[in-house]
Formats: sequence, C-alpha cells, structure tokens
Amino acid sequence: MSSLTRLATEVAEVADGLCAYLDASPSPFHAVQTAAGLLTAAGFTEVDEVDQTPTAPGHYVVRRGGSLIAWSTAHLPADRPAHTAYRVVGAHTDSPNLRVKPHPDWTRAGWRMLGVEVYGGALTNSWLDRDLGLSGRVAVRDAAAPGGVRQHLWRCDDPLLRVSQLAIHLDRTVRTEGLRLNDQQHLAPHWSPGGDSTGAFRDWLAAQVGVGPEDLLGFDAMTHDLTAARRIGGDGELIASARLDNLATSYAAVRALLQAVAEPAEAATPTVPVVVLFDHEEVGSTSERGAQSTFLPSWLERIVLAAGGTREDYWRALAGTVVASGDMAHATHPNYPERHEPEHPILMNGGPVLKVNTNLRYATDSPGAAAFALACERAGVPMQTFVTRSDLPCGSTVGPTTSALTGATTVDFGAPVLSMHSTREICGTLDQAGYAAGLAAFLTPA
Repeated sequence: MSSLTRLATEVAEVADGLCAYLDASPSPFHAVQTAAGLLTAAGFTEVDEVDQTPTAPGHYVVRRGGSLIAWSTAHLPADRPAHTAYRVVGAHTDSPNLRVKPHPDWTRAGWRMLGVEVYGGALTNSWLDRDLGLSGRVAVRDAAAPGGVRQHLWRCDDPLLRVSQLAIHLDRTVRTEGLRLNDQQHLAPHWSPGGDSTGAFRDWLAAQVGVGPEDLLGFDAMTHDLTAARRIGGDGELIASARLDNLATSYAAVRALLQAVAEPAEAATPTVPVVVLFDHEEVGSTSERGAQSTFLPSWLERIVLAAGGTREDYWRALAGTVVASGDMAHATHPNYPERHEPEHPILMNGGPVLKVNTNLRYATDSPGAAAFALACERAGVPMQTFVTRSDLPCGSTVGPTTSALTGATTVDFGAPVLSMHSTREICGTLDQAGYAAGLAAFLTPA
C-alpha cells in the first residue's frame, strides 16, 4: 500500500478520467469511439483497415466495430529489424447487459413492452428497478455510402425503460426461497402504459437517428443504467459504476499506451507497444472482432510486412512477444470470505492482480508472470496473486485464446473488483493509478 501511495498525485486524475470514460461508453461501440478519441487527441493517426498499412514511423489506431488496436513505432530506430517483438496489452469492451431483439414490440396487461435478450453472464437481479437508457449502432440506407449503407452510433440517456420487480406482497417466498427470474418472462422492460405497440421501437429509433423507418436497415441496441460513475466511500477510496468489467482495464490500457509513447524507456532490445481492445469476450469471443478472430494476429503481421519484413520475420517477432491479457479480478468479499482461496486474499487498493490457473483458464505461466512482476516492480506498485478455490470452477478471459492464436508468452492480470457482472460494480480508486502505471511499465520494458 505504501508503494501505491506514491502515486497519490495521479490518483484523482486517473479516477476522474476513468469515470468520464465509463460515462461516455454505454456500449462497446462507444467505448471504442471514446478510446480512439483519446488516442487521436494525443497524436495517433486513425487507419482504415481497407487502406495500406502505414510504413512511416508513428502512432496508429484501427477500429473495427466494438474492437480497437493501436500501436506506435515512432520511438524506434529507423533501421529497426522487421522482426522487432511486441509488447501487447489486451482487454475487452463488452459488458453483460440486456440487448434488444430484432422484433421487440409487444403488449401485456396494458403495458408496452420491449423484448430483450440477456447478453453475457449478467447478474439479472441487478437490472431490476433501475432507470435504463438505450445505446448502440445502426445501419441506415445511404446511396452515397459504400454499399449503400451508412453506420453510426447513437445513444439516448432519457429514462426510457424499467424492469419492475414484483412486490413482496405478491410473492412472500422471495424472503425464504430467494429471487428466481426467468429471462424470457421476467426481464422484459416496460416503457409505457398503452395499447398496440407494433413497430413502435423501430419508429422511435428511426426518429432518434433522423431517418425514416424504411431506411433503418439494422440495429445493435442495448440497455444501460443511467446512474453515473462516481467515487464513493468515506474518503472516496472506491469507484462505483456500470461496466467496470472491463472498461476499467480498457481505460488503463489506453492510458498506459499514451504514457509509453510519451516517455519511451531506454531498452537494450526495443519492442513495439500495442493495445488491443476486443468485443464479445462475455459471450466467448467468437466473432470477426473477438479475441478468437484474426484481428490481432493479422495486424501484427501487417505491421511487420509494412516494415519490409517477411512472414518469417513475423513469426520471429511473435517468438519474442509478450502479451498481457487484462480483465478484472475478484476482490475478497467481506460477506463471503469462504468463497475465496484462503491463502490468496485479494485486497481492494492492494495493487494489480496476477491471475493463475493450472487448468489454463488463465494463460499465465512463469515467464509471463515474471514479465508482469518486473513491470509492477519498475512502476513501484505491489502485485497480488489470484487463484480460484480448488472446489470452484474458474472463469476465463481473452488470454488463453490470444496465446493460442499467436504462440506468444501470455500473462493474465486484473484489478480488484466487487459485484462483478452486476449492473453496478465497485473497484479501488488507488488501484486504478497503479493499474495504469504497471501497464505502462509493461509496454516499455527496460
């Protein structure tokens, strides 16, 4: 804790920056848009995937829907070998929520309802009795756009929706048997009393984005809690927000990359710093922009080829690459200490967390652990180690997939959090400064 306290001058800045990032990012698409904005404001150049990979040294960022990759070669010697290895920090932009079905309108008991599907492993009870907004991405007809389709983001922060809980008077067993929710029956939000709602959502969304209903060709729409991110606790030592899993890591990764390119370390063997933010981790990462896609390895190869290298150089680069896969970590819960490994307590504001699982739910091995431990040591932050109880299943993240696709040494890590997958989670304010500092050190090995 004393080491982390040395970062006190940065704590407020990082906390405020994270809260602003969380509030600006109700969907993975917005999370990527906001991250890209931070990078371009710092001098990064946005590259379209259909264009030629830049050959000149510089800072670059590529977006693909809810995913992003950014890297920098500006600090490297002009004659750097094409097989220069990478230091990669990976995270994900998606969070569990309620997502709108393609034909969502229906009525029941005099209420206009919205059909939704649970995305990811949401703690569904946490979505009850909250004011909910909507956000996402739309595809609209536009003859001037490539393929006749234009895509853009939208959000509405009006309190549109609510999933109302049943009063205890109508189900007194909830106190003795617990709350039981059926995803189809009990989680559909209502948005107004009224009669027939056929086509109401599509009409409403078309009006939101300024087109006619006939020109709204597709949408990715999802709910978000309207409560803003904020510091809580007696001394503001905690941050409460939606989507901390895993936008806290996404923000720390972007901040670390900005620091790495602003203050590159003097290294005997320079590396190329890379940040990749994936969509769809919460549902298995199998998509064109998930961690199981070619998004990361294809861009790592394109960077090598743009530097004049060959496929042989690409595989040589991967052989020297280290990937740090970041996702949030379970802090030891004070009300449920028996659910945690007793010899591996994880303290809030106790520092970044190394995640280990011998059954490879996490990709960490000893070389990866050493790289992460040295980064935390250089940053002056303590490191904790998380292991799941032997009699409980272990979660996973993008680390094992990334490791398998690239063959690179990979380490899984996180920052402590409580209420993971709830609509509103909490993390440590002090941890966020240490998180970003540790990742910056990882991206610029001495």
